[in-house]
Amino acid sequence: MKLLVGLGNPGHAYQDTRHNVGFEVLDVLARRVGSPARRQRFQGDVAQGTIRGIPVLLLWPLTWMNLSGSSVLAARDFYKIPDSDMIVVCDDFNLPLDTVRLRPSGSAGGQNGLADVLSRLGTTAIPRLRLGIGPVPAGWKAADFVLGKFPKADRERVGAVVERAADAAEEWVAVGIQAAMNKYN
Repeated sequence: MKLLVGLGNPGHAYQDTRHNVGFEVLDVLARRVGSPARRQRFQGDVAQGTIRGIPVLLLWPLTWMNLSGSSVLAARDFYKIPDSDMIVVCDDFNLPLDTVRLRPSGSAGGQNGLADVLSRLGTTAIPRLRLGIGPVPAGWKAADFVLGKFPKADRERVGAVVERAADAAEEWVAVGIQAAMNKYN
């Protein structure tokens, strides 16, 4: 089984914010695997399905972005999923809008939700799929920017990059991180 984690903040107030693109990617994947019923487990919402014949667990942590690690750790440990068989999908304000970037490991790069996941799991060797939401405009605080909604003019572009990221996640499930990186980075 592969574990796909989308990072975001729970609640209607955070829907469609830049920080919730990880949730949006998982929403697309859930539709693609037949909109399986979500249930609450591991301090989050989970859904199971298959992608290209491979069983997957989709996890939307509901612990708030910066505390996502406890949810991910609980799901990983319950199913005994190797770190290489999980991927974290999140926003990255250091990447320009429209960018999708897969990596097999590395630092959190300023993404606090990813930092908490890496800290709780005790490793930086967690595959991740970042969606560019930046850059942060001059004079803006990063926190205000990521918690803000995309301008209506950008929403179509955001939808396209979310679909592309879902494609990249499916490719990761089917053929692994290196082949997915070669195709989508």
